[in-house]
Amino acid sequence: MRTEDPHEETGTITAVAEDHAGVTHSGIHIALSAEKLGTFGGVPITNTLVTSWVVVILLAVIAVMVSRRISLVPGRFQTLLESAFGFVYDYVAETLESKDMARRFFPLLMTIFLFLFTANALEFTPGIGSLGFSTEHGFLPLLRSVNTDLNVPLMLAIISFIVIEVTGIVAIGAWKYSKKFFNFSSPIDAAIGLIEFIGEWVRIVSLSFRLFGNILAGEIIILVATYFLPYVVPVPLMLFEIFVGFLQAAIFALLTLFFIKLAITEPHGAEAH
Repeated sequence: MRTEDPHEETGTITAVAEDHAGVTHSGIHIALSAEKLGTFGGVPITNTLVTSWVVVILLAVIAVMVSRRISLVPGRFQTLLESAFGFVYDYVAETLESKDMARRFFPLLMTIFLFLFTANALEFTPGIGSLGFSTEHGFLPLLRSVNTDLNVPLMLAIISFIVIEVTGIVAIGAWKYSKKFFNFSSPIDAAIGLIEFIGEWVRIVSLSFRLFGNILAGEIIILVATYFLPYVVPVPLMLFEIFVGFLQAAIFALLTLFFIKLAITEPHGAEAH
């Protein structure tokens, strides 16, 4: 028999199995939303929020350590970093067709990628999901993968959306930018503009749910594999999910880059006026 123990404040569902002797065994614990650890000044503190602080502190420490080791005569590690960052910077400049635009948006794009990849990779660090304390509702993890909380991908998608729209308005002007969506020169242009206008807002949903769905699905798959085959399947699955985490971080940053490129491109026929 399977029963559900819903926690109204967290949306937690705990699978419970009961054998023929009437003995109940705890099953797989899946929480769709972040678990609340407490409050600070009326603001709820969740385990994904704590993990996000860990990610930010970790990136800051790494940045300080790397910056202190930078020298005019680079070593192998510094050469590798400079080559990697240089390749990405050149790609951004080539895509935007402007080194000035690349200097403006490269820090944002790299910040998005590094934050998402670090957060996704941290999911498989010992202690994530296993450190915590017991409550009347069961085990409450202190740390949880950041992107399994829809609030984080959604907020990043909103930031990306605002940057894209503001960039388009500043780059080509509010009037030309609005002509991409509100062009009533013909019924076909009006229909295309309406579709593009809806598509702009749909990007928030697509960016956030793609990241959230892939990371949450990977965590659930590993959880199920660990529950049934703890010594065989989890390790290769974790390696695969690290690759997926890298891929999802890259996709989010690349889509933001491509949408910025579309935003600064003038609408068809604008050059002729």
